[in-house]
Amino acid sequence: MSKSSQRSPFGWSNRGGTVTVIEAPVARSYRRRATIAFWITLGVVGLLAATVASHYLHPIVGALLGGVVGALLGAVVFALIVAWPVLRVFWHWLPEIGLGLAAVYGWNALMQSTPMWGSLLVVALVVGLPATIGPVRHRVMAFVWCLVVRHRLRLCFAAFIATNRSGSLPLILPAKPTPAGERVWVWLRPGLSLRDLEQDGQVQKLAVACWANEVRVMRASRRYAALIRLDITRREPLAATIVSPLPDHVPTDLPANAPTSPGMPPVGLDLPDVPDTPTAPTAETPRPRRPRNPATTTETSPNGFDPSDYA
Repeated sequence: MSKSSQRSPFGWSNRGGTVTVIEAPVARSYRRRATIAFWITLGVVGLLAATVASHYLHPIVGALLGGVVGALLGAVVFALIVAWPVLRVFWHWLPEIGLGLAAVYGWNALMQSTPMWGSLLVVALVVGLPATIGPVRHRVMAFVWCLVVRHRLRLCFAAFIATNRSGSLPLILPAKPTPAGERVWVWLRPGLSLRDLEQDGQVQKLAVACWANEVRVMRASRRYAALIRLDITRREPLAATIVSPLPDHVPTDLPANAPTSPGMPPVGLDLPDVPDTPTAPTAETPRPRRPRNPATTTETSPNGFDPSDYA
């Protein structure tokens, strides 16, 4: 796209280049969809509204009122469809926008209610305490990684769509920290499916984009196939060394001849006392096996009982 002939919406020149927020083909596509939706809404809603209004008003007045109602609803639908790319950008940056507004308005409110030294002291406590306390700092960094991962996934999905030339950008839903990393929910748009993400190399690309060790993709709902879940593994929580408290419960004043388990070596045994070759277990006398189906005998017991009668 030449800079002199075309100019992308929401773009501006920067030393000979163009910084674009919404691409021109995307804007034209949504404008075309909005125009179609406007005329469909105008026709359907206007006809229904005119039919209902004609029962209470003059037919001509009812037709005019139906056209006005259809045009108003069509304009609302047109505006929503045209503004959806911009609204999607605001959705992706909603946490950052909320944090920025909270910081600005919070600082203004703090400055108006306290003197300068009090404001600086409060800011130092709010920023310094989480930075010095380990658990609080780790918790804050976990939420920061959640914000970073959402943007990294959005860029990765944009690369997938640009490569395949099909599909729309998915809606990145909220993320939460986990002991291993982060967990993100994603709502796929038409053109993408879970099978596309499970192909060879796609999961590895997600892991590279998120600066993670591994990414697992799975369905998050049995009802909706578009709702998927991404578990991002950044660390191994089970690989850390855990100090067992069991040795602290063993008494230290055990006598030398204390009874021990047969499977445990005696207490106070030195290494030279251990034999080089383990002693072979003593062979037990094999017990005779009883036949599973013993043969019946014809001999009768002294009292006249014959077992063959009940065979």
